[in-house]
Amino acid sequence: MDICAATLAEAGRRGFAPLCAVVLDAGGHPLALLRDSRASIGRSDIAGAKAAGCLAMGFGGRELARRASAMPGFLAALTGVLERGIVPVPGGVLIRDAAGVLLGALGVSGDSSDNDEICAIGAILAAGLKADTGA
Repeated sequence: MDICAATLAEAGRRGFAPLCAVVLDAGGHPLALLRDSRASIGRSDIAGAKAAGCLAMGFGGRELARRASAMPGFLAALTGVLERGIVPVPGGVLIRDAAGVLLGALGVSGDSSDNDEICAIGAILAAGLKADTGA
């Protein structure tokens, strides 16, 4: 099962709201997108921006959220600089191999940010990879 499908399956098992999952490679190029047909409009854009923001800054969504609180002006400026966007909340997770090498990022949107992150972590771990949330 691929990471996007595993993300949506995890949401289903937990009774979460319908999700959208986007995987970007380490260069920010889209590899996969899967949206539950019941997920609301805009979820793919939000999920993509969660993943892209993590890649652009080099850390997971939890660290992005901390920095957004500490430096709101800087994060606001990034929205005009980062073409693919940035959503500084949980649900954006860097994907690393066993050695810690960055492979890409997974962005998930549709439920609460914490629940989005739970599904992302479960899917990444199920693929035998490491999830870097920025925690």
